[in-house]
Amino acid sequence: MAVMEKGGRYELATFAGGCFWCMVKPFAETEGVIKVISGYTGGHREKPTYGEVCSGNTGHYEAVQVTFDPAALPYERLLDIFWRQIDPTDQGGQFNDRGSSYKTAIFYHSDEQRKKAVESKKNLEESGRFSMPVATDILPAAAFYPAEEYHQDYHQKNPGHYSLYRSGSGREHFIEEHWGREKWTGKH
Repeated sequence: MAVMEKGGRYELATFAGGCFWCMVKPFAETEGVIKVISGYTGGHREKPTYGEVCSGNTGHYEAVQVTFDPAALPYERLLDIFWRQIDPTDQGGQFNDRGSSYKTAIFYHSDEQRKKAVESKKNLEESGRFSMPVATDILPAAAFYPAEEYHQDYHQKNPGHYSLYRSGSGREHFIEEHWGREKWTGKH
C-alpha cells in the first residue's frame, strides 16, 4: 500500500511480534523508516482498547505499523529485522506473553509484500537456524487501530522499564542465542 506523505511515496508494513513495546525500537532506529505506530490489527472489533485485546476476545494481534521509504529501505530488510526480534516457532505467544494477541504474523499490504514474506519465511525455515517449524502466519493487512498514547514509543518514554521487560521476558536471551553477532539492532 502506497502512502503519500510530505511529498514522498511511502509504503506501510505491519508486523505482529508479541509485545509491541519490544517491536518499535528496532524499526524506529532504521534509516528509511518514517514512523512506527503500536496498535492492534487482525480482529473483529472496531477501535479496541488494550484491555479488550488482552482479554483474547477481539481476535486482534498486538502489532506495529511501519511507514517506510522503499527507495531507501527495501521491504526485505524490514522482514529481516522482524525475524530477528521474535521466536518464529512459538505458536502460543512470545516469551512471557501468552495468548492469541501475542502471536506472530506478517500482515502484507500488497501481493508483492506477500510474495516476499512467503519467500523470506521459506528461507528462514530452510536455514536450519531453528529446530522447530516456523509458525508465523502471513495474512492480508486488516484495519489497524493505534494503541493508547502511553504505549507509543514506550522504549523512549520508559527506557528503564523497557530494558528490564525486554530482558526479563526472555526475548533478549533468545535473540542473542539464535542470532548472536548477527542480531539486528537497527543500526546495520
